[in-house]
Amino acid sequence: MTKTVPLAEARSLPLWRRPTTLLFVMAASMPIAFYAWYALLNNFVIEAAGFDGADIGLLHTVREIPGFLAVGVIAIIIFVREQVLGLVSLMLLGVATAFTAWFPSLGGLLALTLLSSIGFHYYETVNQSLQLQWLPKDRAPQMLGWLMATGSAVTLVVFILIVMMWETLNLGYNLVFMTAGAATFLAALFCLVAYPQFEAPHPQVKKMILRRRYWLYYALQFMSGARRQIFMVFAGFMMVEKFGFEVHELTALYLINLIVNMIVAPLLGRAVATFGERRTLTFEYVGLAIVFTAYGGIYWFGWGVLVAAILYVVDHILFGLALALKTYFQKIADPGDIAPTAAVAFTINHIAAVFLPVALGLLWVVSPGAVFGLAAGMALVSLTLALMIPRHPEPGNETVFSRFARAAPAE
Repeated sequence: MTKTVPLAEARSLPLWRRPTTLLFVMAASMPIAFYAWYALLNNFVIEAAGFDGADIGLLHTVREIPGFLAVGVIAIIIFVREQVLGLVSLMLLGVATAFTAWFPSLGGLLALTLLSSIGFHYYETVNQSLQLQWLPKDRAPQMLGWLMATGSAVTLVVFILIVMMWETLNLGYNLVFMTAGAATFLAALFCLVAYPQFEAPHPQVKKMILRRRYWLYYALQFMSGARRQIFMVFAGFMMVEKFGFEVHELTALYLINLIVNMIVAPLLGRAVATFGERRTLTFEYVGLAIVFTAYGGIYWFGWGVLVAAILYVVDHILFGLALALKTYFQKIADPGDIAPTAAVAFTINHIAAVFLPVALGLLWVVSPGAVFGLAAGMALVSLTLALMIPRHPEPGNETVFSRFARAAPAE
């Protein structure tokens, strides 16, 4: 039986068995399966299954359903420890990724995507909860930045291998999916066996909670999920459909993205710690509004592939500033609310994801530029919400309106 170790006593463990190290190992394991799948997906569905914009929208809608149902994590952690659930979910992601190429049809891909998505989204829900429970508030922004950089470094290795070996060794989709999925599965299995169960000092509430004072965090999560869908679903699809990118070319673009992100991610964490959540999120949303408008310009004004590639990289960098949402919540939350609110927030983040990809997939067939124009409008809504974050968020000071509520006379 795995030993349970209180978080305060974990410092006595060897460095490789400490909770922070486990977070880094998990951060390194997930991208192997997920980003190998992501790198090959657009080419695989077009070449093997003949997908069009409506099909890819449907697939991503199915992929986001488990994210919408992430609130189910609350029921599971009544019986299963968060740490165990996260690692088992990671193993499911690996297995589902491994068998993706075995089912090159719309129905088969929808089924495998659903299974891998359950693994991915339940892992991410638990992982975010564990990060906020295990990382001290004063170091959380910087550590989150380094965790992002670790994931980017591993993804970089995955992309380099695909770029260098895809044509040279005449790799097939099945071999890459199987290898990447198996690597993630084995890494998660190792973590499940090798690490003790870490006990955070604050027991988590194991029921669904919706607190009025978290309303701004919920709203920001909803808008973040809506914008993210347009980037995840249609930015890469545009590079294949409009500019004819092949697997190694699209992966090379991802590769550039990752190199930049490895350098920038720790700086993003430092920026949040230095300038605060309000300023960094404001900068992110202004930048995203400009980027999405420029994406539309590719279709409206005929801008070329170089502009599209540059926008793709800038887009990805700006999305990295979303770590400020995590630290904002960490500052305003009751310690026992972190796990249930992480699940609720993940569900809220995916509300738009259930219907937006398939709806925008239909719009894409008519006007791709309109899809990106809509995304620019979403970024401006997020900007308005970000301006409501106080300079120094904390319990009782969750929004800029909190001081007015405190000043109001008691009834």
